[in-house]
Amino acid sequence: MAVTLLGVALSALLGPWSVPAGADGIGDGAPTRVVDVVEVSGLLDGILASAVERAIDEAEADDSIALVLQVNSTGAVIDDARLAALAERITTASVPVTMWVGPSGSRAEGELAQLAALVDDLALAPGSRLGRTGPQVLPVERFGELWGELAPRLRDDTIGADEAITLGVAREAPTLPFFVLDLPGFEVRIDDSGDEPVRVPVTPVRFSKLGLLDQLMHTVASPAVAYLLFLAGGALLIFELYTAGVGVAGVVGAVSFLLGTYGLGVLPARWWAVALLVVALWGFAVDVQTGVPRAWSVIAVVALVVGSVNLYEGLGLSWITLVAGIGGLTLAMVAGMPAMVRTRFGTPTIGRDWMIGSMGEAVDDVAPEGIVRIDGAPWRARTNRATPVAAGERVRVVAIEGLWLEVEPETGGARDYRDRARRDRSD
Repeated sequence: MAVTLLGVALSALLGPWSVPAGADGIGDGAPTRVVDVVEVSGLLDGILASAVERAIDEAEADDSIALVLQVNSTGAVIDDARLAALAERITTASVPVTMWVGPSGSRAEGELAQLAALVDDLALAPGSRLGRTGPQVLPVERFGELWGELAPRLRDDTIGADEAITLGVAREAPTLPFFVLDLPGFEVRIDDSGDEPVRVPVTPVRFSKLGLLDQLMHTVASPAVAYLLFLAGGALLIFELYTAGVGVAGVVGAVSFLLGTYGLGVLPARWWAVALLVVALWGFAVDVQTGVPRAWSVIAVVALVVGSVNLYEGLGLSWITLVAGIGGLTLAMVAGMPAMVRTRFGTPTIGRDWMIGSMGEAVDDVAPEGIVRIDGAPWRARTNRATPVAAGERVRVVAIEGLWLEVEPETGGARDYRDRARRDRSD
């Protein structure tokens, strides 16, 4: 999106440097050369790397004044060869490739901090940080020792904007307009039509944006989003597994699960941790069928916790994300899912009295409480008879109390006190 009203932004951000009403920043005879800006936010993946390379190609084709990388990233998830290819493209570009770490609070860490050593101009916004480069992955024979004497300090630590300026490795730029204003070739004009002369930007700034699909896939490939989509998609698929037909939940679950799988594939996810998440979903699914949490639920919770905490290599999930993933899935599977499945299977709109007299099968021993299956749906059941019902035996529903069924063996059960009361009244 071409932005020709840079003067409006400068007037808001630079105080006394204002744009007169109606000024569009480009008058007659204004230069056609522009400053290109591409945002590098989040982990540097293949989508962002390709976007940067396309932006360089466009800047070279249009003979732009410079390409600005607006960075807020803590690292990359592309391999070393792909990173070296991107670094090569930056260093061999025919237009200056610069970097602004901003806005305030942004970071350029990991591989992005290594790329920062190669750009033609580097600036940090107040509150931004640079460093934690880790071991240099860019070939030394091609790019040299990055950061020179400062390399040991930046390998495991970060420096702020003030220190970077003091050390002479970056300049200060509170905002993006401040940064582009000082780029060589960026032009302004003096408007002295008012009481005081003001500087009005003339050079337009052009922002490169990811397409909708690229933006979606880049967002999916963030650690928290991929993790939560994987769990949420799996939970919805389990819900559809135990309900009749395929509904909206199944479609949403399948899409979410596939997107989460893609994200985990892009990110440095440990295969055994992903396997534990699958085991957790399987364990919960087993106990959803029985209707009550049992041994498989305990196994699922343990697998879920271990898999979640150790999911990524070199990346961590925030405690908020972990609580949402572990707590949300456990609560849904142990408390919510069995009730929803029973409701969808066994509760008609006019009530459940139709179930009285229905025949089913005991999933396990009902002595005095257990699980029975009626018309394919699991239910919690109890017997008020002296005779327990063994697993696998046929049972008959004699009453309903809330979400509990009262059952009796098909044959050989003790007489119910209610039957005796009815016989006494009839006599």
